[in-house]
Amino acid sequence: MRLSRYFMPILKENPKEAEIVSHRLMLRAGMIRQQSQGIYSWLPLGKRVLDKVNAVIREEQNRAGAIELSMPTLQSAELWQESGRYDAYGKEMLRIKDRQERPMLYGPTNEEMVTDIFRASVKSYKDLPLNLYHIQLKFRDEIRPRFGTMRSREFMMKDAYSFDLTREAAEHSYNKMFAAYLRTFDRLGLRAIPMRADTGPIGGNLSHEFIILADTGESEVFCHKDFVGFDIPGERTDFDSVEGLQAIFDKWTSLYAATSEMHDEAAFNAIPEGERLSARGIEVGHIFYFGTKYSEPMGAKVQGPDGKEHFVHMGSYGIGPTRLVPAIIEASHDDNGIIWPASVAPFDVVVINMKAGDEACDDTCELIYAALTKAGKDVLYDDTDDRAGTKFATADLIGVPVQIIAGPRAVANGEVEVKDRKTGARETMTIEAAINRFVA
Repeated sequence: MRLSRYFMPILKENPKEAEIVSHRLMLRAGMIRQQSQGIYSWLPLGKRVLDKVNAVIREEQNRAGAIELSMPTLQSAELWQESGRYDAYGKEMLRIKDRQERPMLYGPTNEEMVTDIFRASVKSYKDLPLNLYHIQLKFRDEIRPRFGTMRSREFMMKDAYSFDLTREAAEHSYNKMFAAYLRTFDRLGLRAIPMRADTGPIGGNLSHEFIILADTGESEVFCHKDFVGFDIPGERTDFDSVEGLQAIFDKWTSLYAATSEMHDEAAFNAIPEGERLSARGIEVGHIFYFGTKYSEPMGAKVQGPDGKEHFVHMGSYGIGPTRLVPAIIEASHDDNGIIWPASVAPFDVVVINMKAGDEACDDTCELIYAALTKAGKDVLYDDTDDRAGTKFATADLIGVPVQIIAGPRAVANGEVEVKDRKTGARETMTIEAAINRFVA
């Protein structure tokens, strides 16, 4: 992508409305634009990051055996009246009517709809276990939307829903998502700690929030500091192994960890003082097991091996991609801008032409740009005629992991400079060596 042809409206000044680092940097980098209170457009740079976050989420959901579908954003109120949640949910749910005066709602979550899909199609225990997920925009009319897309009214959610014959099988499905979440957040460059949590309006009696520690977190969290060093489940994790996944769950729940709603002061104080960790946290995922809370009122049951009908046991599992993007920024930035993990960076490399219009610089940058693009890299080529300082500031602000800098003096010697955005380390090397480093 040539920067001269790209839409990336950089802001030079810090926006006054931005209270936290991620909101400020996302606005300055031209990633998002507010359309109304708590509602944002994702501009091209931001959408590239969001798409890569979603790709990681999809890979780990698929690895754990979940199956993707797509459900509509507008839902019939009748389904929610069946479950008993239509009147109980509160003002966060946007209720509307269509032209036939039928009550509808802009879905804040999809337990009812996915249960309706299940009950219409699955009749036998032989079709279980089943886990269905989608990634979709949702709406909750937050009383105080703030912090940009960290807490917005319209947001993107990955929500998965598991169906099992028994509680024991449902707990195995829960453990699958538990391990998948640990892997997902690790791949996004985050250390997420699972903490016992309140189930809220979703309901249920087993629930964990996945929390990353950050000074700008919305609430206080309490845990044992050893969580910071726990090993993440590996790529070869066997998601069919009941014992293996239970061992992962047991390890990650063996020490104290709780959100403020579930905090037990006495239990926390029982931890040796030097091993207690009290901090602010950002919720990036939430998983629930709620048994037959929805299947019983909505008649979702299957025939079991005993020939009798059984209400299925269910769980739901959410990750907010539009919240994850600012969470990553909160965890990875410096005074100059964003520092993206390679897994979600909008571009792998930015090629900076220090003197656009100079034949040697132009030819060198075109050569590198073509070679890296052919090798499948996402490359941003700064071919603008801006001053060097502006080019460097832009590259640092948007956080691309690697900068390849081509200036007249270096190019005359057949060389370019390669900068690591995270460490700031710079290395001069031949043009060929620079290309080979990133196409190997």
